Amino acid sequence: MTAPVHLPTREELGAALSEAARAWLDRALTEAGGEAEAEVGTAAGAGSGSGAESGAGAGPAAEAGAAVNGGSAPVPGAASAPASGAAPVPGVGAAYRAGAVRGPGQSGGARGAARWEALFAQAGRRCGHEHADAVRVLLLRAAHAGPDTLTRLYGQGTAAERRAVLLALPALVPGPAALPLVRDALRTNDTRLVAAAVGPYAAVHLDAHEWRHAVLKCLFTGVPVTAVAALAERARSDTELARMLDDQARERTAAGRPVPDDLRYTLTLTAPRAATATGEES
Repeated sequence: MTAPVHLPTREELGAALSEAARAWLDRALTEAGGEAEAEVGTAAGAGSGSGAESGAGAGPAAEAGAAVNGGSAPVPGAASAPASGAAPVPGVGAAYRAGAVRGPGQSGGARGAARWEALFAQAGRRCGHEHADAVRVLLLRAAHAGPDTLTRLYGQGTAAERRAVLLALPALVPGPAALPLVRDALRTNDTRLVAAAVGPYAAVHLDAHEWRHAVLKCLFTGVPVTAVAALAERARSDTELARMLDDQARERTAAGRPVPDDLRYTLTLTAPRAATATGEES
C-alpha cells in the first residue's frame, strides 16, 4: 500500500546522501539556479516584464534551500519516456508532440533544453532512487520551473519523473494551469502517481466533482485517504460525496466484499460539524 507523500528538507536530504551524491546535488542545483537567473535576466533585458516562464513560482517559495514540502498554497476553508510504460498525456503529451507545448529544442525559444533537465532525469542514479523525489523537486524549485517546463518534463518523463513533477506543483504553479497533469495522473492505476496527484495542489484547484472522484480513485486503488490533502475540510458537509461513498459501501456489502476502513472513515468526515450551545458550528 502506498504511504502518504512526505519529502525531507534539503538539510535532511544532505545528511542522508553520500559525499559524492551531495557534491552532485550541489552542482545540479547551481546549474538549475543559474539557468533560472539567466532566463530572468534575459527577459528583463528584453523588456518583457515577465519572469523566466509564465506561471513559474518565484521568491522564497521557489528557493532550493527551503523545505521541499514548503511553499504549498493555502487550502480554502471550504472548499517518460515511453520505455517506462507511462501512457501519453491527453491534451498534454499530444500537444507536446504536435509542437503546441515547447519541446526540448524549443524551451524558452529557439535554444535547446536546459542542462539541468538532463540532471533531473539522472537524480535516481546519482542520489539513489529512495531520494529521487526530493532531489527532483529541489531541482524544479531551483529552476523556477513553470507550467511549460513542467508539462514537457511530465509528458516525456518516466513514472518516477512524473511523480516528482506532481509533488512540485504546489510550490511552482499558483493557478490551475497544471490541472491537466493532475487529471492525467488520476486516470492511471499507478498508486504512487495517484498519491502525488491528490496533494495540496489538487486540494486547492480541483473542482468539487473532480475532487470527489479523486477520493474514490484512492479508495479503488488502495491509496490511503491520508494522502488526500485537506480531506477533512473538503469532505465536511459534502452530501454528494456521502451519497457516493454510501453507494460504494452498499455495493460492496451486497457483493459479499468487505467495506474498507478508509471508506468508512471518509464517510464519517462528510457529516456537518456538531452545533455548539451558542448555535455555531464547532
